[in-house]
Amino acid sequence: MACTIMHSRTTLSPSSPSSSAPGFLPPNPLFHVTTLRFRTLRKCFPFEKPLSVSVSASASSTSNRLRALVFDCDGVILESEHLHRQAYNDAFAHFNVRCPSSSQSQLPLYWDSDFYDDLQNRIGGGKPKMRWYFGENGWPSSTILEKPPEADEDRAKLVDTLQDWKTERYKEIIKSGTVEPRPGVLRLMDEARAAGRKLAVCSAATKSSVILCLESLIGIERFQSLDCFLAGDDVKEKKPDPSIYLTASKRLGISPQDCLVVEDSIIGLQAATRAGMSCVITYTSSTADQDFKDAIAIYPDLSDVRLKDLELLLENVVPAG
Repeated sequence: MACTIMHSRTTLSPSSPSSSAPGFLPPNPLFHVTTLRFRTLRKCFPFEKPLSVSVSASASSTSNRLRALVFDCDGVILESEHLHRQAYNDAFAHFNVRCPSSSQSQLPLYWDSDFYDDLQNRIGGGKPKMRWYFGENGWPSSTILEKPPEADEDRAKLVDTLQDWKTERYKEIIKSGTVEPRPGVLRLMDEARAAGRKLAVCSAATKSSVILCLESLIGIERFQSLDCFLAGDDVKEKKPDPSIYLTASKRLGISPQDCLVVEDSIIGLQAATRAGMSCVITYTSSTADQDFKDAIAIYPDLSDVRLKDLELLLENVVPAG
């Protein structure tokens, strides 16, 4: 039976229970999103077989070798989008953050799930998210500052305070013990370690929150055995900028073409490919419709993915150009 891949252009029109969220996100100059309707794909491809892109039929003499497996954290190691959104909204309520453009400006700012899905898939990092939002909707009043900030120093204070409180709230949620790693992640890490491959985690999130997530979800022993761990604090530019993956390559001492990245979103995919690394996608409910044409494989999760599968994929990648 033939499989049809349906392409359509994404319309970004987030809604919110309060009208504090903007009607549309701005066009992103970094990429043009064309959605891939995975419901159609799932009817045609068994889950244990990935949708593979840009691979040759057989490995060449110049094929790549998987020497390092590099994981994103949020969305890959754990389903975290709703947890981050909850922590942001709790921070906005705690500090009574109110944007002037809202028709319900007497109520604290609230990001609903549809809007946050669009926002997080456009802008990496918590502080950049808030700076963009406040820039579009007006800098808010709050209990942090008596008036909406106008000076850069005051705006930085507002964003830093919100982010710090949000991070601590997120840690509390993780510590609750209700969060589990996504299927297949721990087994794949253990397979890679047993095979002598290097392991890294590269996340755009705040370092302290990522450390807590990793220690809680993959265990302290696995975390301490990582060959490289980088968070948003460690690089100047957030994903989709490739800085975090280029830095990981240098610290690992392994060329980008011998690294394989596991990501969940178009932002992460772009960061990896711009660093010269191949990338597989394990999508979430909020990223399933994104255009992953540059990934070498696409999975719903890692439950049926083995290290040998990834090694074969990387060996058969067609060199760029």
